[in-house]
Amino acid sequence: MAFETTATIATFGGKLLKLAHQSKTTTTKMSANLFLPHSASASSPAPLLLYLAGLTCTPDNGAEKGFLHATASRHGIAILYPDTSPRGLDHPTENDAYDFGSGAGFYIDATAEPWNKGYKMESYITEELLGAVKSQFKEVDTSKASITGHSMGGHGALTLFLRHPGLFKSVSAFAPICNPSNCPWGQKAFSGYIGENKGEWAEHDATELIAKYDGETDILIDVGTGDNFYKQGQLLPEKFEEAAKKAGKKVKVRYQEGYDHSYYFISSFAQDHVEHAAKYLKA
Repeated sequence: MAFETTATIATFGGKLLKLAHQSKTTTTKMSANLFLPHSASASSPAPLLLYLAGLTCTPDNGAEKGFLHATASRHGIAILYPDTSPRGLDHPTENDAYDFGSGAGFYIDATAEPWNKGYKMESYITEELLGAVKSQFKEVDTSKASITGHSMGGHGALTLFLRHPGLFKSVSAFAPICNPSNCPWGQKAFSGYIGENKGEWAEHDATELIAKYDGETDILIDVGTGDNFYKQGQLLPEKFEEAAKKAGKKVKVRYQEGYDHSYYFISSFAQDHVEHAAKYLKA
C-alpha cells in the first residue's frame, strides 16, 4: 500500500521523510525513513543507499545519529532506513528479549512457527519496500541501489547482497555479525526463526555465502577494537575474512583502534561508507 508521510524534516539541503504503510508481507503497519537530497527530481532521480539498523533499533537511529546525510547530499544519493522487524504481531515471547522478536528480525524470512507469520524481513525489504519506493517516489532510482548496515543490519546488508546478485551495486557494513551460525546472537535467532537445520542456517550466513557468490566483490567492513561484542565473539569478522580469502573475493576489514559498537563509531566512518557506495552508484 502507499506510504503516508508523517513528517518532513529539512537536513543538509535535502529532506528526511518519515513514512508509514500497511505491509502485505509482514501484515503489519511498517515505518521507514527516506532521505532525499536536494538534487533529486523525477527528471534526475537519485540513486539509493539502504541502511539496515541493528538490534532494538527503529528507522530513526541511523537517520538521527548516523551522520550519513552530509556525504549523501554531496553525492546526490537518497538513503532508505527500514525498520528492523514487524511490530505488534503479539507472538508469544515477541517482546521478551532485545535480541529476538520485536526489533530483531535479522533480515530473514522465518520458516518456523509462529514467526513465519509476519517475520519476513528479507522479502519485505528486497521486494515490497523497494517496490513501494519505486512506485511512489519517482525522484529515486531503485535500479541503482547499494546497501550498508550496522551489527544485525551489517549481517543483513552482507547476506542480502550475496543472496540477491544484481539487486545492489555494492555493500559495506559497520561491525556486522559476520558468522551468525557460530555466535550466540545468530544461533538464538536462527534456532527460533528457522529451526535446527544447520544447512538452512548457512543460507543466511555471510561467511558461508561468500564462497558461493558468483561475481566480483569489493566489500568494506569497519570494526572497532574496543567493541565489547567483537571481544565477546558475536561479530567474527576474521571468519568472514578467511572465507573471502579462500574464495578469492575482495574484502577489506578495517580494525579501528579503540572504537566501540555505538553510533559514535558509525558516525566516525559514515563518510567512508557513503563514498564507497557512491563509487558504484555513480559509475
